[in-house]
Amino acid sequence: MRFPDDVPVLRDGTVTLRPHRLDDATAVLEQCQDAISQRWTTVPVPYSRADAEGFVTDAVPAGWAAGRWAFAVEARDDRGAGRFCGTVELRDEGSRRAEIAYGAHPWARGRGLMERALRLLLEWGFGEQRLRTVIWWANRGNWASRRTAWRLGFSCDGTVERWLAQRGDLLDGWVGALHVDDERRPRTCWLEVPALAGERVRLRALREDDVPRIVEACSDDRTAHWLWRVPRPYTDADARAWLLDRSEHLATGSALTWAVGDPRSDLLLGCVNAFAIKPERDAEIGYWLHPDARGRGVMTEACGLVVRHCFTPYDEGGLGLRRLEASVAEGNTASRQVVERNGFTHVGRERRALQLGDGTLADSHTYDQLAEEHRAR
Repeated sequence: MRFPDDVPVLRDGTVTLRPHRLDDATAVLEQCQDAISQRWTTVPVPYSRADAEGFVTDAVPAGWAAGRWAFAVEARDDRGAGRFCGTVELRDEGSRRAEIAYGAHPWARGRGLMERALRLLLEWGFGEQRLRTVIWWANRGNWASRRTAWRLGFSCDGTVERWLAQRGDLLDGWVGALHVDDERRPRTCWLEVPALAGERVRLRALREDDVPRIVEACSDDRTAHWLWRVPRPYTDADARAWLLDRSEHLATGSALTWAVGDPRSDLLLGCVNAFAIKPERDAEIGYWLHPDARGRGVMTEACGLVVRHCFTPYDEGGLGLRRLEASVAEGNTASRQVVERNGFTHVGRERRALQLGDGTLADSHTYDQLAEEHRAR
């Protein structure tokens, strides 16, 4: 396809997809010198004015000739003037397949403009170019890209380790696909962590500044004994990897994890999570506590708040579950007291079912609670 003669102009009333122009170079320079763009894309670092001009005058036109269909995204600013918002692209992979790519100018972020632009791009690709499948890649941790792809209906089929090349390194990548006959809407529920307040605790989302306290808790011998999957020694990198996993569980709708915070200082006291969530059915509950928070009733209250949220009807802001389950290792008296004080019933015992930190196997005590039992308390 010839540039710019064969490049269509696509509009939805808010955004316009059009050929790149030389006067886009200033905005391209701003975008590619932005720290977020440099972190998540393969733009050269440092990025110069010559790089920006070369992109719009050489790279984009050559791409159209080679099956790399890149559009400039434009939208009106508050004064009604057209403004460059970024670039969206389909890269022809043959056999009616393509890869999607996109990057937003800082001004355009958070305005929903790139989602609109990508919907136009996909409509053109599936319609005019007769594509059957579009693949999406993103560096693991690029939540803005993943959330946009999720809204468009892309799957997220997992993580491919050390696959995406970036400035001489190989990074873990997320991958997903969208087919011509797929609906253009999310396939899963992306959970949000609601704040829950009690007398002794305040439950909130986990944050990066919780890392030191997570490391302290997971380095504790007692914690490591009952949670055998905890690495030894436990490092900052382990804590950050764990936080990333918690975020991925939110994105797939499979688990909710709360930081248990002190209501006055907001210091992390522990964590509670509802995991293995089956919507409108059941989930499991788990928890751990920082050593300096033990013996104060903190976890009993925190778990009570989570149980109430799990059983609160969906249309009232809860998860609307019908049953919760908890598994406690033989000998973990403190953990058993937490679930028993919150109304759970001991329903069974599995012999040698749980591995402990020293490699031995312990019996697992299974507890559960039904929604109607919780309402009757």
